[in-house]
Amino acid sequence: MIWIPRGETTEQNRGTEGEALSTRKSQVTRRGGGEPGARGRTTIADGVVEKIAGMAARDVDGVHAMGSGLSRTFGAVRDRVPGGTTKSVTRGVKAEVGEVQAALDLEIVVEYGASIAGVARDVRENVITAVERMTGLEVVEVNIAVSDVKLPEEEEEEGIRTII
Repeated sequence: MIWIPRGETTEQNRGTEGEALSTRKSQVTRRGGGEPGARGRTTIADGVVEKIAGMAARDVDGVHAMGSGLSRTFGAVRDRVPGGTTKSVTRGVKAEVGEVQAALDLEIVVEYGASIAGVARDVRENVITAVERMTGLEVVEVNIAVSDVKLPEEEEEEGIRTII
């Protein structure tokens, strides 16, 4: 089928009685039914949403780390194993993803002196914005558990200690 804009006529698109083909055909039929971008289904894995949320949460001022002390310790062990993966951005993040909605649970460590309520609000806003923009899913809730406060005099975690 050749598409001819309405109102334009040429010698090639005239019918037998001289009327334009574009006026005889009021609608253009598309093959496949619908817009190409709407054909098929897209599914997004929980891990994808967890990575997006983890990155967005870490970008907020006042967030020192993600996850509980135990998960951070195991993560430090994993990070030091040769050939292991790099720091896990999903540590402290759990997502439940449906077809059109997502719900998230985050566990964070807040820096001492920061407003916990303010940091939680900023994390929630940043995570919701990032996940909805990148996935098109509606984020119905972001639950935040503050598992610790990082004090200024505390040393950074060493992870694995060598026992001699």
